[in-house]
Amino acid sequence: MVPRSFPSQPKSPPSTRWRAGAAAALVAALLAAPAAHAQVRLPTLGDGLEMTAGAERRLGERIVRELYRDPDYLDDPALHEYVMGIFEPLHAAARARGELSLELEERFAWELLLGRDRSVNAFALPGGYFGLHLGLVAVVATPDELASVLAHELSHATQRHISRLVAQQDRVTPLVIGSMILGALAASRSPDAAQALMVGGQALAVQNQLNFSRDMEREADRIGYGLMAPAGFAPQGFVAMFDKLQQANRINDNGSWPYLRSHPLTTQRLADMQARIAHDTPQPRPAPLEHALMAARARVLMRPGVDAWRQWMAEPQDAGFAARPRPERAAAGYAAALSALQLGDWQAARTALQQLQETVRGDSAAERQVRLLGAELELAAGMPAAALAFLDHGPKPDRRPELLLRTQALLASGGDAAPMADALQTWVTTHPRDAAAWQLLAQVWQRQGQPLRAVRAEAEAQVARYDYAAAVDRFKAGQDLARRGRAAADHIEASIIDTRLRAVESLLREQAAER
Repeated sequence: MVPRSFPSQPKSPPSTRWRAGAAAALVAALLAAPAAHAQVRLPTLGDGLEMTAGAERRLGERIVRELYRDPDYLDDPALHEYVMGIFEPLHAAARARGELSLELEERFAWELLLGRDRSVNAFALPGGYFGLHLGLVAVVATPDELASVLAHELSHATQRHISRLVAQQDRVTPLVIGSMILGALAASRSPDAAQALMVGGQALAVQNQLNFSRDMEREADRIGYGLMAPAGFAPQGFVAMFDKLQQANRINDNGSWPYLRSHPLTTQRLADMQARIAHDTPQPRPAPLEHALMAARARVLMRPGVDAWRQWMAEPQDAGFAARPRPERAAAGYAAALSALQLGDWQAARTALQQLQETVRGDSAAERQVRLLGAELELAAGMPAAALAFLDHGPKPDRRPELLLRTQALLASGGDAAPMADALQTWVTTHPRDAAAWQLLAQVWQRQGQPLRAVRAEAEAQVARYDYAAAVDRFKAGQDLARRGRAAADHIEASIIDTRLRAVESLLREQAAER
């Protein structure tokens, strides 16, 4: 559901690392460049074999390490959980249908990163990493439409399209490709980086071939379409998304739909999908209220500016608002409350939240999202006890948004640290790449008077973001702390730090060698 006030263009260009079509398209462009353009003699890959799964994963790590550092990167627990709730059934369907080999299942990351960029885009990266702009989340009308995009990107990864393109261009090594990608992502911020891309005539490829090959696009459509129904989504979502893309194509792309550039909508793709839909005759279904709320959250968190936030705050007061369909009222009410939160107007936010609670009453998923928003509001307003009241109301599922918010509220209220530590330790055991959880665990352990454990948690947070140099620094700080005798009693923790330091130093050496 897109409100009437949705701004079509930002006032200033967002971060180009997210907006630039992202790395998967650049990988394809660089790899698919004709041999005549490759004037620089580079080492070969061997006998034309595909890049190994491990090498592709390492290439992906190089890219996401930069994206994690980008100011547009967003770790929003509510939005990320919602999007992963759509992605994970598709991933399971790919495994069940034999599209995902056991090797890829184990070696690839299968991680999804969110970016604040307001443009409509999504992309696959090497090694099972995926990027999703909030602009796309904001414009899809149903979970099925979002699932169609994610299924398409997932299929690029399961079919090893990047690796297959590497095999087609044996003059370019994976490490050189990685360097070119990182240079391209930073090009608009650094003219020197852009100039570096001219070496070897590759700039022409970057400008003119920012898409996977047409055959691979059609293959990703076909396989992605096949994942929809087994994953519990209506294949009609593909048609609806194609309709959106086609409409955007007709009115001339103004820069807000880079997905059209990295995934060109050809007549063949349209014909293939129309034939499949005609055969399957799927039925559209209404979007759940939760999707309307999450689309509204994406719109607000894109930072459209104070004017847009104030406009959304006022929307529930419009004449005739009560007569609008329930999903529209829910989305507008959520946007009003979250916009007021962004502006620090706590009373307006509480008023909008109270009205929103009435709108979503009876829908358990939407009610949960409203409770999370209420806790977020009260925590931002400096009222941790009120935040805990929202989290204590109703069921208490052991889910990431509740876990992180509850820990933040207990820390702010001076609550008992022991239960917080137990819950977070359990979480990071099964989710070791959750940097935010490690950072909170560091605060909790510091509160408990366990500085050595706190330093290790800080180091693990850096490992989760592939910043091995920073992690090594923190592990060494832990060693120094142990040697000074402040944590002499925790010999087990000191031993863990020694072991982890050796492991991460090895990873750091690999990173340095790749550069």
